[in-house]
Amino acid sequence: MSHDYKATIHLPATDFPMRGDLPKREPETLARWEAEGLYARIRERVRGRPTFVLHDGPPYANGSIHIGHAVNKVLKDIVVRSKLLSGYDAPYVPGWDCHGLPIEHAVEKKFGKVGEKLDPAAFRARCREYAQEQIEGQRRDFKRLGVIGDWDNPYRTMDFRYEADIVRSLARIVERGHLTRGVKPVHWCFDCGSALAEAEIEYADRTSPAIDVAYRARQPQALAAAFGVALPEGVSVAVPIWTTTPWTLPASLAVTLGPDLEYALVEGPPRDGARQWLVLAAPLAERALRRYGVEEAKVHGYASGTELEGHRLQHPFYPEREIPLALGEHVSAEDGTGAVHTAPGHGQEDFAVGQRYGLIERYGAAQLNPVDGRGAYLPSTPPADGVALAGVHIWKANELLIGVLRANGALLAHAPLQHSYPHCWRHKTPVAFRATPQWFISMEQAGLRRDALAAIGQVGWVPDWGQARIEAMVEGRPDWCISRQRTWGVPLALFVHRESGEPHPDTPALMRRVAERIEQGGVDAWYALDPVELLGAEAAQYEKTTDILDVWFDSGVSHECVLARRADDGLSKPADLYLEGSDQHRGWFQSSLLTAVAMDGAAAYRQVLTHGFTVDAQGKKMSKSLGNVVEPQKVIGAMGADVLRLWIASTDYRHEMSVSDEILKRTGDVYRRIRNTARFLLGNLHGFDPARHLCPPEGMVALDRWIVHRAWDLQRRIVSAYERYDFAEVVQALGNFCSVDLGALYLDVTKDRLYTMPEDSRGRRSAQSAMYRIAEGFVRWIAPVLAFTADEMWRHMPGERSGNVLFETWYDGLAPLEDGPLLPADFERLLALREQVTRVLEPMRADGAIGAALEAEITLRCGVADQNWLAPLLEELRFLFISGDVHLVADDAATEIAVAAAPTQKPKCVRCWHHRADVGSVPAHPELCRRCVSNVDGPGETRRWF
Repeated sequence: MSHDYKATIHLPATDFPMRGDLPKREPETLARWEAEGLYARIRERVRGRPTFVLHDGPPYANGSIHIGHAVNKVLKDIVVRSKLLSGYDAPYVPGWDCHGLPIEHAVEKKFGKVGEKLDPAAFRARCREYAQEQIEGQRRDFKRLGVIGDWDNPYRTMDFRYEADIVRSLARIVERGHLTRGVKPVHWCFDCGSALAEAEIEYADRTSPAIDVAYRARQPQALAAAFGVALPEGVSVAVPIWTTTPWTLPASLAVTLGPDLEYALVEGPPRDGARQWLVLAAPLAERALRRYGVEEAKVHGYASGTELEGHRLQHPFYPEREIPLALGEHVSAEDGTGAVHTAPGHGQEDFAVGQRYGLIERYGAAQLNPVDGRGAYLPSTPPADGVALAGVHIWKANELLIGVLRANGALLAHAPLQHSYPHCWRHKTPVAFRATPQWFISMEQAGLRRDALAAIGQVGWVPDWGQARIEAMVEGRPDWCISRQRTWGVPLALFVHRESGEPHPDTPALMRRVAERIEQGGVDAWYALDPVELLGAEAAQYEKTTDILDVWFDSGVSHECVLARRADDGLSKPADLYLEGSDQHRGWFQSSLLTAVAMDGAAAYRQVLTHGFTVDAQGKKMSKSLGNVVEPQKVIGAMGADVLRLWIASTDYRHEMSVSDEILKRTGDVYRRIRNTARFLLGNLHGFDPARHLCPPEGMVALDRWIVHRAWDLQRRIVSAYERYDFAEVVQALGNFCSVDLGALYLDVTKDRLYTMPEDSRGRRSAQSAMYRIAEGFVRWIAPVLAFTADEMWRHMPGERSGNVLFETWYDGLAPLEDGPLLPADFERLLALREQVTRVLEPMRADGAIGAALEAEITLRCGVADQNWLAPLLEELRFLFISGDVHLVADDAATEIAVAAAPTQKPKCVRCWHHRADVGSVPAHPELCRRCVSNVDGPGETRRWF
């Protein structure tokens, strides 16, 4: 008579679904978080803990978020969540950068430029509206990524109080002596119509005309004499320069030589039918002469750069302009001629040479910089040998000037050159150095460079190469030009003397009074301000600056405007961590460093973490033209935010981060493995109440104690990896645990106990206790990365619990295996033996000799020591191997255990599927083994090990 034993089998049961269906479920979870006020509840729960402040670098309020935004925000969220679980109060206040050119351009496209259809105040109002619209869209996408934070109260650089605090921050920097004004060359974008900061420059290849131009000596005999030679009659002497910017020649005021370079006086090509000697750096002479068509170098004498200093040359097309030979350490013998045409208005080193030799004072602004803000020569620019330059754009002037030089004999060589050239990062167009009156934060005036370099050494850099990168940038950077000639931004708020150009002596106090008005009415309060209100009778002597501040200053002082301002929100200064892409070493990391050191003498952060950029699977930069752009919105819509978050966590952010549809598909497979593990754990906890059923460690089966030990060790490694911000290690360790420790071993081995033993038996409750403890750890381990899945799992866990996993800290119910009949080393040996058995069974399965491992009987041939070790386990090894009976055969000569297997001839129990000789030995249950009979009708089995 056949019985139905299904009701006696305890199969897994859970409402936690196998399919994540994340695109549908995640928005529902978000809505619940919103309704519950999750962030506020977390803040309440963690009150009183030590703080960890990650300060959000503000994305720009323009356009939809891209994959780089997603990487950045998710990495920050992983840090914040892991710090909450580590027992910190970890607030997260997101922010946005709201001023600047991209917003101006967007508003100009829609409404026209300032003064056309809108006055400046109306234009700024439109910019403010536009920025707020962009923030709403980006905020929605950031929240959809599962990023928790104070989304209802973010910081925005256009908030009136923030704008006021920007001015207050500048007042403090002025007070500490860092502000300076001067006519200095700055990167200028003709499309922006404004100076650019270092961080707004990117380099791209450009083809320029490379020309060699001869500057004739005014006193050729004297110059030849410096080489120790007499000049034959009728021979001219010239110093050739090499340049890729012919358009700068109208501003050429000197020729600079290297003081320690050796120069040769060589026979050059004839000019106007007469002999011409040239002054060339000796290492470059042969190469240069070949460019001029001279095959063999004939040297008349040698002299050092120092010996040539002070000799006078003639400008190549302005004969009345005298050109001195100057010295500069920047001149090298790497390429060119060893002589550098020097236009102080169009280059940093040139400007330094101009200062040293008094050229800045001697020449007027129009000769220093004859180019206007649109890129055209000023009306006052003299013609070049009769060819008009006034009004000509500099990019068109190159060929024009080359024609002039060719006609007057000064052109020695001309060839196209492809080279790296600075471009505007917004317009992707080439920029130029232009000397214009600007306001600067000086790197030297009050020791800012020195102090900033010292502060860098006090910061922890992740990866550590970030320190050398920012040190090199700070060491070599020029003064910070903080003034811009635009409309949408925070004013410098300076009162400048009409005659001297100097700021008012009470500038810091005046700025703070202006800031009070800006806090009430925004930046328009500055433009509406009558100077008499603050200056009284002095007002007639001063004028208000119209320049605005560089937007990098806006975000750079967020440590003051946000961290120092929002103590009630848990923020404080300095931040524990700044986390941004690697481009921010020249951007926000640096602007924050310089402003903080200028204001407080210390960095704004204790640690800085840098992540790489996203590229496709082939390492190519993403672009719409290549069709390799991965949009986070599409990934979330198709696969869910948790899959995207998992890819971000599992990728080594220290380098470029490869992403593609195929890579994300593989990530989806990893996600399913993690989810299936969670489901298996939850399913086997059906009917388990930890308050009543949780076994103490000493009362658990040995295998269960061992897997808890493994989970304890894994948690130590995971917590350590989170602390080191090594999220890829977290995902890898978790994946291995799911696949190897649980999937291929523990969950497989314990199925028999869980399914076949009586519901309340020690063996079954022991396995459930282990799984409960693992699940409590597991849900926390995944919580920083899989934000939605962890929340879902938490809601399906048995027992009384708080409303969210983020209210908790790392699980303390895991313990190491330190005593008992089997220790971790014993399990290592047993698992190695299990692997050996598997290798024997696999070919048998492949040949069809057996179906499942339960159909094989195992023979272990071993020596005395192994016999003694295995004998107490013998009756239960079949459960570890998931096989038929296991037999020990003594072989005193054996030094290792030999494994053999054969198909079993024993009948199969229909309930547990084990092949046992005692199947049918109990007449009432003819299809069951004695163990199953005991579990169905009797007291239930007892086991000690597995």
